[in-house]
Amino acid sequence: MKYKRSQRVSELLKREVSHIIFFSLKDPALKPVTVTFVQVSDDLQHAKIFYRVLGDEAMKDEAFQGLERAKKHIRFEIGQRTELRFVPDIEFFYDTGLDEAERIELLLQRIKEPDGE
Repeated sequence: MKYKRSQRVSELLKREVSHIIFFSLKDPALKPVTVTFVQVSDDLQHAKIFYRVLGDEAMKDEAFQGLERAKKHIRFEIGQRTELRFVPDIEFFYDTGLDEAERIELLLQRIKEPDGE
């Protein structure tokens, strides 16, 4: 099965960004961050990095600010660690997929519960 180059670059970026956040960056706000998915445009110019944070809203805000502060360093490290000719511009987005799944699961449980009748 053939994969598009953007898919291969997405997996490469996910692995490298996760490694950079976990091992290279010393910001304590980034310790609970987990990279869940990377979406790279077909022209390999832009990458959307989706992440999760274990914690409350304040920790999510701190993590986002930490990622924004470290964006240039992360991009530099990607360039050093990979053989990409061009390192894509990166943007960070909080991954709400699990939050939505939890909300749906809660709604389904409420539907299944007997109303006491």
